Amino acid sequence: MLSDVSSDLSISRGVEPEKPEIDLNSVRNAVVYDELGNKIRFGDIYKKQKTIICFVRHFLDYTCKEYVEDLAKIPLEYLQEAGVRLVVLGPAPYKFIQGFKKLTGYQYTLYCDPEQLVYKAFNCVVKLDHGNPYKSKHIKSGVLMGVLSSTWRAMRSPNEFQGDVKQQGGAFILGPGDVLHFAHHDQSSSDHMPINNLLTKAGVQQVSFQKDPRIQVL
Repeated sequence: MLSDVSSDLSISRGVEPEKPEIDLNSVRNAVVYDELGNKIRFGDIYKKQKTIICFVRHFLDYTCKEYVEDLAKIPLEYLQEAGVRLVVLGPAPYKFIQGFKKLTGYQYTLYCDPEQLVYKAFNCVVKLDHGNPYKSKHIKSGVLMGVLSSTWRAMRSPNEFQGDVKQQGGAFILGPGDVLHFAHHDQSSSDHMPINNLLTKAGVQQVSFQKDPRIQVL
């Protein structure tokens, strides 16, 4: 089982401590894919340094898109100063990685777990629940415009699945090695971990998001 689990584990919204049953020994050999289709051993992602891994739910979902857009705004020097790596993991086929990075402006590492084996190992929630997007610090679109945007993108890639609409994501801080420092399981598609809270947990300087008053501004 887990070699080291910090007492600073919490579920979404910080309601009560979470004790996730995550067996890093079993998941380290799971395979994820980079944008070229190369197989990456999951345990190698966080083997050598502390790593923030954000599991996202669906590349066509506007809530996912807008959250990753804000992850893209984290300055590289902030991560480098803290010795922390940032990785996004999606449940889509790897061929969609390049397009999603271009759409969101995200330039850090992004891998895919199309069979959602890592999602299952991390006990990510599987249910269709949109939550309340207006409570999110990182969703800028209203529900109507957001749904229209998602629908338009889906129409442009018919019969192409870019995720599972029932699969929820989460945010985890791991490494170096098989150490889990923090876990947040999204309870709905709008229940993302606030980015500045996540950065603080990882020892990274917070970011000032100035374009939207709902996002924390320093």
